[in-house]
Parts: sequence; C-alpha cells; structure tokens
Amino acid sequence: MFENLTDRLSGTIRKLRGQARLTEDNIRDTLREVRMALLEADVALPVVKEVIDAVRTRALGEEVLKSLTPGQVLVKIVHDELIRIMGEQAEPLNLRTQPPAVILLAGLQGAGKTTTAAKLAKWLQERERKTVMLASVDVYRPAAIQQLERLAAEVGATFFPADTARDPVAIAEAAVQEARRRLMDVLVLDTAGRLHVDGEMMDEVRRLHQAVRPVETLFVVDSMTGQDAATSARAFGEALPLTGVVLTKADGDARGGAALSVRMVTGRPIKFLGVGEKMDGLEPFHPDRIVSRILGMGDVLSLVEEVQRKVDHKEAERLTRKLKKGKGFDMEDLRSQMEQMLNMGGMASLLDKLPGVTNLPKAVKDQVDDRQIRRTIAIINSMTPKERRYPAIIKGSRKRRIAAGSGTQIQDVNRLLKQHAQMQKMMKKMSKKGAMAKMMRGMKGGLPPGMPF
Repeated sequence: MFENLTDRLSGTIRKLRGQARLTEDNIRDTLREVRMALLEADVALPVVKEVIDAVRTRALGEEVLKSLTPGQVLVKIVHDELIRIMGEQAEPLNLRTQPPAVILLAGLQGAGKTTTAAKLAKWLQERERKTVMLASVDVYRPAAIQQLERLAAEVGATFFPADTARDPVAIAEAAVQEARRRLMDVLVLDTAGRLHVDGEMMDEVRRLHQAVRPVETLFVVDSMTGQDAATSARAFGEALPLTGVVLTKADGDARGGAALSVRMVTGRPIKFLGVGEKMDGLEPFHPDRIVSRILGMGDVLSLVEEVQRKVDHKEAERLTRKLKKGKGFDMEDLRSQMEQMLNMGGMASLLDKLPGVTNLPKAVKDQVDDRQIRRTIAIINSMTPKERRYPAIIKGSRKRRIAAGSGTQIQDVNRLLKQHAQMQKMMKKMSKKGAMAKMMRGMKGGLPPGMPF
C-alpha cells in the first residue's frame, strides 16, 4: 500500500532535507509536488486542499523561515498534517460492555465483510483473549452463511447456524441470545452487502442496528475503490451511527487514497487494515506509523511487534546456543530462518517497515522476491537429512537429483550451496565475542554476502 505516494513524496523530501534556506518559491514548488502526489494517490479533493492549505500556512510562518534546519521542519509539518487528517492515534475497539459485546459489520457488496468477520474473530481471540461467536444475517448471497461457517472453523471461533428462510433481524436477535447463553465475550455479525442507494436494504440494516444495539458498527470498504470509498462511507454514516472503518485489500492498493480520505470525510476513525487472504491479515490502524511509512521513514515499532508475535523464540534460542557452541549453520537452520521470514509477510513486508528503504536503487528493490525464498526452501526440502546437515557431500549426481526433485536447475543448487558456505563463514564470525559490531562497521551500509535474493 502507498507505493506510488511513497515514491513521489520521498523524492520531494530528499530534495528538502538538504536545504539550508527555504524561500516562498521553493516552498510553493514543494507544495505543488505534494499536491500532485496526493491527487495521483486518489485522495479526495477537499482533503488535498485542506492538507495543502494547512502546510502552506505553517510553512510560510516563522516556524520554518527562522529555523536552522528549515527543510527538516517542513518535512515534519507535512508529517504532522498527514497524521492529523488520518487521526492522531490508533482507536481501539470499545468492548467495555456487558457480554456479549456485539460488533456489526456493514458495507458494499464484495467489500470483504465475511473474510473480515473471520479475521476479526481470530484477532480478538489471539490478541484480546476473547471468546468469539460469528453469525451471518446474509440471507441473499448464495452460500454466504456456509462460507462464514467454514471460516469460523478455520479460525476456531464458535458459529451460530442460521436458516436463509428467516428474517435477518430475527436471526440477529437469536444470535445475541445464544451468545449470551454460551457466555461469549463478543458476537460478530456479518450483514449482507448493500448499495447505499438501495432504500429497502438500508432500512433493513437500520432495523438490525436497532434490534441488537452493537457497541461497534464498523463500515467495511475496499481500499482499492479510492475516492468512492469515502463517498460510500459518508452515505453509510448518514444511515448508521458508525463507530469506525475497516479498509480491506490494502495490500493491493498502491495509491492509498482511501486511507487518507475516509477519516476526514466521515469523521470516523479507521480501526483496521485488511491485508492478504490469510486469516491473520488484519492490522490495527496506527496513523503515525502509516505516515512514517508513506514518507519513507519506516515503521520500526510495527516490525518489532511483528517479530515478538510471529518469531519462534525457542527456535531462535536453539540456533543461538548452537552457534555459541561452535556448531555449523546447516541447511535445516537456513530453511527455518526462511520459513519464519515468510511467516512475517516475506522480504517485501519486512523492508517496507525499515527506514530508508525507499532510497535504495530500484534494481536492488526488484531483487527482493519471495519466490526466490520459496524456491530455496524447495531445494532444501529435496535434500536428504544427511545432506542438510553436511552440505559438503553434495556433488554431481546428488545435485542432479536435488534439482529434479525441486523443479529447479543445477545452477540454482550450486548458487544455494555457495550462498550457504558464505553464510556459514559469517555465522562463525558472529559467534565470536565483539564480532557483530566489527562486522556492522565493515558493511558500511551494504548487504552482507550470501543473502538469498
């Protein structure tokens, strides 16, 4: 998400940082570039106008013109204004009510409400330690209820079965009663997709809201619809007392205009970003972290949280103890590290959160390809346990067998063996006292040899 906007704004910011003095002319040129970047990102026009006016007012004031580092101050102003329009801080779900806390999901057809319901259930169970029941009142879309039932089983949530012949309001009321009887903490209600111009369907969702009195009414919207996301959010906001927005398919949206527009147009916070098809692809929306990512400053906090949550700490400790004892870094260890990297979203996801990555040459960024990591894992999987432990024994006939088994070429096997040998040397150096700091000084910003891409 935000790739196009990040590229445009990062270029503008690089020009600004080195400026010892800013004039009205170069401030005007900078604002013109920022405006074009926002418009190309499909940000709603009123939002673009407000951001530019606010930045201009502050930029032409004494805050910038009398600063010793005016370029840096202007970057901070752009940073602050983008945070302001997206909300100052993350807005958590409000679950402070007598159980079950009802969360109602509403939105357009095809926005991803059913998948979001399951992702939300998984998130609540894992992060908030809540018991969750899922229920669908979508009696119109074929197999909608069965789809949610399958997803509920996948994420380990309780499912409330429903008959498509019943009225949606009656189903919702029965689901609340059942959730209360089974002492559930949260009930997530998945509603039918509806167009905001469909009066009858909008009246139905209003009746649903009145019947179950949800603590959270979330508008689920496809972020790839750009400005239309803000328009439909406004229409739903007039029909329902929305408490927040979930932006789905955020990983497929290179522009990011919806994220920058929805909060300001609706006055309601974005609470989650939906990314990918996997059930753990739901991220709380942190405006400050998103803006840092847009401006090429990275998102180290999110990266640290992701590492703490997804890295197998026992495996990391095992490898550390192994290296300290002077034992070699074998192919099993390499495969384990690569699988953990994929589990965290792959190389592209990790680099996206690191500061300064936007300044890397395009040729370097293009080399970051998770397909290469998966190919490497396939080659290692084609080896015997003995070959993984002692790669030095892999010669001619073994190489041919491994290449055939993994669907790769002998050259790919040779490349992996060479990279592994380089990584072994590096690991031996790192295991010595004080070697890590010495190695980092020697790298001088470059990547270590043997990286798998």
